[in-house]
Amino acid sequence: MAKQTSLFTFTGKAGNMIGYYRDGKHYFRSMPETVRQTTATRSAAQRFGAASSKARLIRSAFANDLDVHCDGGHINRLNKTIIKGGIRNTEAIAGFRFNQHTGTDRFFTVAPTLSEDGILHIPPQALPQCRGISTLEVKVIAARIHFGERRVTGTETAMIVLDTREAFAGAALNVDVPGKGTLIVALQVRGMCGNRASFNRKYLAADIIAVQEPQTKQVFHQPEHQQQVMLQQRLQSLAAPTHQQTGQGSAYAAASPPVIQRE
Repeated sequence: MAKQTSLFTFTGKAGNMIGYYRDGKHYFRSMPETVRQTTATRSAAQRFGAASSKARLIRSAFANDLDVHCDGGHINRLNKTIIKGGIRNTEAIAGFRFNQHTGTDRFFTVAPTLSEDGILHIPPQALPQCRGISTLEVKVIAARIHFGERRVTGTETAMIVLDTREAFAGAALNVDVPGKGTLIVALQVRGMCGNRASFNRKYLAADIIAVQEPQTKQVFHQPEHQQQVMLQQRLQSLAAPTHQQTGQGSAYAAASPPVIQRE
């Protein structure tokens, strides 16, 4: 590979060259004249393509609301996380850091939890004392993504500011986003120096902390043998008056099961 040194950089294909961006720098390489794929390499390429498409959708869902700059390798790291966890296992991205140098666990040693009703609970705990940091700006970003339709169906944000010199009694933030798709919640924490965010990347965190798959309704069916018993009981109840009229079923009618009423 070679570094792009011109004023105009590019990514993607340009003639027989491929440009790409990695670790804050632009590179390029020449395309191979022929490509021979085995079954294994073709399958790997398909998995990588599916992971890249899914990762691109996730990044786009949070791009407008994130205030923390992502590190240069976050694109490749997210792709690898999705591939490792499985294309259909979206919950595997929980814990992913947009800024790999700092995680939200630096500020909250007791991890926040997301309840089924879409409430993010941050437990009471002691806040860290960082030199030059007087407050913590805590921002929750929730996005609902329909991966089948390849679109973001909605986003919501909520923000609070915590004074590190005061006791933190916990917080509950509503991050439920109505609509179809998977709910993905990211937590952003910025150490504030007065009215501005710190320039030190160690005090700037943004992690995906929860993934909630859409709930599906469960349908319960009665076992077939129960249906047969109920049908038999119904037939017997209908046959009882006939036995009474013929004088042959008085004893049978007394012993027959009760009639099952319709609900």
